[in-house]
Amino acid sequence: MVFKSKIKWVAILVLLLSTGSLLVHLSMTKFSSMDLVQYSAMAALSHDFASILGTQSIRTKRLWGAVNPLESLQPYANPRGSYPVPNKRNNGFIYAKVFGGFEKIRSSICDLVTISRLLNATLVLPEIQESSRSKGISYKFKSFSYLYNEDEFIASLATDVIIVKSLPENLKAARKRNEFPTFKPKSYASPNFYIKEILPQLKKAKVIGLIVSDGGCLQSILPPSMSEYQRLRCRVAFHALQFRSEIQLLGRRMVERLRAWGQPFLAYHTGLVRDILAYHGCAEIFQDVHTELIQSRRAQMIKEGIVKEELSVDSFSRRANGSCPFMPEQVGLLLRAMGYPPKTIIYLAGSETFGGQRVLIPLRAMFTNLLDRTSMCSKKELSALVGPEAPLREDPDKKHPTKSEEQLKEEWQRAGPRPRPLPPPPDRPIYQHEKEGWYGWITETDIEPNPSPMDLRMHAHRLLWDALDYVVSVEADAFFPGFDNDGSGWPDFSSLVMGQRLYESAASRTYRPDRKVLADLFNMTRDNMYHPKHYWTLSVKEHLNKSLGENGLIRHSLLSKPVSFLSHPLPECSCRISSVEAPLRIKSSDDQYLYGGEDECPKWMQQSSTAFILDSSGAAGGKYYDNELPDYESDQPEQQESDDSSSSTPLLSYNEDDFEAND
Repeated sequence: MVFKSKIKWVAILVLLLSTGSLLVHLSMTKFSSMDLVQYSAMAALSHDFASILGTQSIRTKRLWGAVNPLESLQPYANPRGSYPVPNKRNNGFIYAKVFGGFEKIRSSICDLVTISRLLNATLVLPEIQESSRSKGISYKFKSFSYLYNEDEFIASLATDVIIVKSLPENLKAARKRNEFPTFKPKSYASPNFYIKEILPQLKKAKVIGLIVSDGGCLQSILPPSMSEYQRLRCRVAFHALQFRSEIQLLGRRMVERLRAWGQPFLAYHTGLVRDILAYHGCAEIFQDVHTELIQSRRAQMIKEGIVKEELSVDSFSRRANGSCPFMPEQVGLLLRAMGYPPKTIIYLAGSETFGGQRVLIPLRAMFTNLLDRTSMCSKKELSALVGPEAPLREDPDKKHPTKSEEQLKEEWQRAGPRPRPLPPPPDRPIYQHEKEGWYGWITETDIEPNPSPMDLRMHAHRLLWDALDYVVSVEADAFFPGFDNDGSGWPDFSSLVMGQRLYESAASRTYRPDRKVLADLFNMTRDNMYHPKHYWTLSVKEHLNKSLGENGLIRHSLLSKPVSFLSHPLPECSCRISSVEAPLRIKSSDDQYLYGGEDECPKWMQQSSTAFILDSSGAAGGKYYDNELPDYESDQPEQQESDDSSSSTPLLSYNEDDFEAND
């Protein structure tokens, strides 16, 4: 009996202890739940760099320093000869409508200003159709001011072109009645086209309209006698086209937040844009619905005459010859091969990443600090940038038509002789969550519908997001393009960023990779992508390092400048500080300088610029120039060769003989 009573008391004691432990855990859960917060990339970054804040141990010349061969290039887009101020009594007014995304708008405005100067006309502020077509856009902004600062644009170009905000009152009514001639010039239109075709009409009607939809309305490379018009393009793009104050303020705030940890950061634009993928035939590098969406857009571009090829092409051969953007996984492998460690801060630019977050999963696994505007800005800041907008009433769900009893009987009678097959099962209902998003139409129809009011509004918002990302990308310590304009298609985001970085600070680290060369390298290590051999890593490093300097710049100029002058504003918009070593002098097929033909900088600029270059141990202009810091050792050890044949494998790189050099 005594033994049983002891067991009884032990059981009661265990029960009490269990009850007490449960109560303690419940109370801990209750109080600790008050401290739970949503995951924040900002907080994660603080944790990652908590031990090295304020230090400069990772700011190394090998990954973040200046590109020495390009340090002598300085921005200089001022007029250099006789340049009269425009006369108010000119040939008339030019008004324009600009269609397209951020990059097309920026390039088109530069061409419109140049044409107005060429025709001695007054330019009316262009209308940005992405914002004027949208319903319910904030009343605070007009079409042009939705993106750019109107007053600064007009004032900064006062000595170049007369610009007004609208037509005079006596001409507005006539424009509404379409009484003035309107033209749709091509992006490669020559100056002679405007002198012979447009100017007589302008002098006769005093007002003409231009509709620009191809990302420009004037040929990229002008004759040497028109070098002042090229410099005017640079003044428009790099000085006059300033974003409105709210965009500039938030963009600078984002840059400050990225630099707050004392670490340099790299900006990366994926180039995964639906139009680019459709134009180059890159549908098969995706899966499922994304391939259908790209093909649908490609069919539409063929119908409009934009694409001259067949609908179905071999996407893998296109990717092999460098026509398709790099996938984020490939970019991550390239950056790791260069030596960037997993905690490198990478800013993801671009308002559209086709494929969504799924294609970014491998890159996030390699680089944990992958940020974008949503992680650097609060929802309040982004909504304040958009401004107050009227709510849109969404269309009610369309009910799928059901077959009547007569139709069902008719189908049964046409089913054939007995034994008749079972009738087909009823159509699966399409649920609301399958329609959400801009691709929801593909579950209902084969023909893409016209954009809804909400779609138009989102397209307008993309202009703002691209503007923010443009500010951050230009100020980044390094920039890597997933796709850039290589002589085909229209102006793209990366090309404009690369052009502005080349103009403002040519020595900043801007990668200009050859996608065909890197595609060959990836084919070499297809089975060992995450554990490449040592010679493969060396090949990648050599190619990317060469792409930073003169070799990459020259190759890029040969391909990009004939399509987009703003992607390579040399030599017209820069000058060169005299140095002992003479630069390479490269000419195009029409005997015009692409590199090395820059004028010598004025004396006042040479003195200040020379002092700036010599004193480059600190952060200059937001970029890191750290010559005395130790190299940044990668935490990924390089593997040794496992076969003897690798020692004889040549490194894939560019030779100067590939370019047409002119002494």
